[in-house]
Amino acid sequence: MTTTAAGTTAPTGGDERGQASGQASGQASPTHGGHGYAHHKDQHLKRLRRIEGQIRGLQRMVEEDVYCIDILTQVSASTKALQSFALQLLEEHLRHCVASAAVESAAKEGGEGADEVDAKVAEATAAIARLLRT
Repeated sequence: MTTTAAGTTAPTGGDERGQASGQASGQASPTHGGHGYAHHKDQHLKRLRRIEGQIRGLQRMVEEDVYCIDILTQVSASTKALQSFALQLLEEHLRHCVASAAVESAAKEGGEGADEVDAKVAEATAAIARLLRT
């Protein structure tokens, strides 16, 4: 686990994935039947492996005493790749999780579901704020 800028903990990968919320890896959330990224999971994993390769390349560059500016250029490329991945994931979250909460809210009587929608929007807004701080 790692500590985020907001002071919360986030999984670093491996077997810790999903344990923070009490869910097994790949298990659907009880509120919306799965994560927004589920339909593109293989593509996301491929993309993350490519980014991981970029990071390993940075390590090699440092080990081989490559010129600083060349390393910084690769850092920038890796950062942009992660930001692009994050934005795609955020879009899928909005389209799936937030939209599902809104639909479920509309189905409930008396505005009981409005709090759930507000919570999902607040959660997405916090994620956007974290992305913008980078």
